[in-house]
Amino acid sequence: MEHGNGSVEISWFAALCDDDFEYLGQIDPTLQSSWDHCRDIALTAQAGGFDNILLPSGYQLGIDVTAFASGIAPMLDRMHVLAAVRAGELWPPQLARQLASLDQMIGGRLTVNIISSNIPGQDLDGPERYARTLAVMTIIRELLDGRAVSHHDQYFDFDIDPPTISTVSGTCPPLYFGGLSHEAREVAAQSADVYLMWPDRMENVIELIADMRKRAANYGRTLRFGYRSHVIVRESEAAARDEAVRLLSRLDPDEGENIRLRSLDANSVGVTRQTELRDSADSDGFVEENLWTGIGRARSGCGAAIVGDPDQVVRKIGAYQALGIEAFIFSGYPHDSQARRVSLDVLPALNHAPLKPRMI
Repeated sequence: MEHGNGSVEISWFAALCDDDFEYLGQIDPTLQSSWDHCRDIALTAQAGGFDNILLPSGYQLGIDVTAFASGIAPMLDRMHVLAAVRAGELWPPQLARQLASLDQMIGGRLTVNIISSNIPGQDLDGPERYARTLAVMTIIRELLDGRAVSHHDQYFDFDIDPPTISTVSGTCPPLYFGGLSHEAREVAAQSADVYLMWPDRMENVIELIADMRKRAANYGRTLRFGYRSHVIVRESEAAARDEAVRLLSRLDPDEGENIRLRSLDANSVGVTRQTELRDSADSDGFVEENLWTGIGRARSGCGAAIVGDPDQVVRKIGAYQALGIEAFIFSGYPHDSQARRVSLDVLPALNHAPLKPRMI
């Protein structure tokens, strides 16, 4: 993927996993995952100038990523697609063929978010699951780079040629990957192109970037860095804070707990860190200036939001950019209307050169 000097990649989130609300924890049938609703979010994001759209994946929740990506592809004339792939659920040669097909359908604008998932019904411990994830990432990169693969271990046992269908560039799409455990960091250091982080205090973000740069260097590699966060932007800080309060105003604590526990990664190191962050917040839910943890009361995974007026949100993003973060994945509730706000109030102030398809 090509970038302008100092450019930043700004992605939005298509709520494929039943994660869209007017009030957190309150089911609204008009916001539940469906082809129509998620298509509208993606098209709003493209019209608003976002570079990429994350298509999240959950085994039980929402709609299928591959099917949705195939359907939306002809409607996207500029925006990239960041398709989340659950590494435990597909045979790698089959996955490579799917990704190559999708990349052709999207005109060379596919990016891939690898999730270190279990096979539904299976529960591998962390080290074994991440070892399998590394194998999957290694295999699909080799196959999509056009090389035959000879792989023999406890997870996969085959000698196989690359698929006859190839990506537009003839190479593997960029692989985005995140995780806080030692095993997750090692997988990212060895095989990811973009290391994704969830929100944290600035000092912890600095420490994590330094650690990941060192780990990647141990393998003779470098990483790009990404940051996944919610955004609440309004005309004033007071209005943004009021919106944060409104989002939680109808949340039943027990229902919030149920929502968090439905996720298959509810006990991961990353989710545990989001809980710790929330528990250390002040009485209004803030852990530092303009970083609010209330979102995590009603969802697993990324549980914090950048909250403020347009200038404050832009400054916060700029502070992350200064650390070397160049890819951002934002979301907000409801996702369609908040994409419009961010596109109008935030994107014009960022150094935001449009992404181009990968070239051979």
